[in-house]
Amino acid sequence: MTVPTKTLPSGAELPALGLGTYDLGDRTTDSVRAALDAGYAHIDTAEGYHNEAAIGDALAEYDRDDVFLTSKVLAKNLNYESVIESCEASLDRLGTDYLDLYLVHWPNPAISLRETLRAMAELRERGLVRDVGVSNFSAYQLSCAHHVSDVPIAVNQIEFHPWFQRPDLVDYCRESDTVIEAAAPLARTDVFDDEVVAELAEKYDKHPAQVVLRWALDNDVVALPRSSTPDHVRANADLDWELDEADRRRLDERDRDRPVYDTPARDWTDDVYGIEQ
Repeated sequence: MTVPTKTLPSGAELPALGLGTYDLGDRTTDSVRAALDAGYAHIDTAEGYHNEAAIGDALAEYDRDDVFLTSKVLAKNLNYESVIESCEASLDRLGTDYLDLYLVHWPNPAISLRETLRAMAELRERGLVRDVGVSNFSAYQLSCAHHVSDVPIAVNQIEFHPWFQRPDLVDYCRESDTVIEAAAPLARTDVFDDEVVAELAEKYDKHPAQVVLRWALDNDVVALPRSSTPDHVRANADLDWELDEADRRRLDERDRDRPVYDTPARDWTDDVYGIEQ
């Protein structure tokens, strides 16, 4: 497969298709192996996914320098020392001495963003991470991050798919040269039921996932699909074909402002956020 890349502030090239590994459980290692064998060069994880050790086991069989590796720090660990400790622990579990990209997994209004980004700058200075970014930040939060950070905010990983296109946030990311990564680019398979997605899948003789991922890449968004099935992992990388411009516009028009996970309120005690009272 031919995958475009995005140049990050460090000069590193970020592949526009990666494997998301959220909630893969004991299938994580097999999925990562299937992805790397299929030509993926980008793996996305997080300390909150509890699978970094399994990913490290898979990565040990490949050349580390051929894989763009991302992890994230939990919202409860955003004070200075905890960011450093979380990164070092992630590196240990992953069996590597650096991350290509390290993200703040969720904003935490209870901890100073300036303190968090100071720690990120320290990690970059020490060579433990090559680029830093954020995840699930609004335009307001992202603009603040850009304002107070001593290092460039390279990426904002957000929920993005045909049913949740977030034009204002996307516009701000583009204006501020922040690469957009799509978490849940398939809306956790919900968009497979979209009538236009289904119609285009039939027209192009593709799986609905391939239609939606091709559309994301055409919209200059880095897509991070996840799958526990090796056949689906491989199929998601079969994107060397084109959507007609008119068909891309039809998908552009499917926005219904409907998130599958980034809802206005959430359970902050959940381990992914981990914010205690």
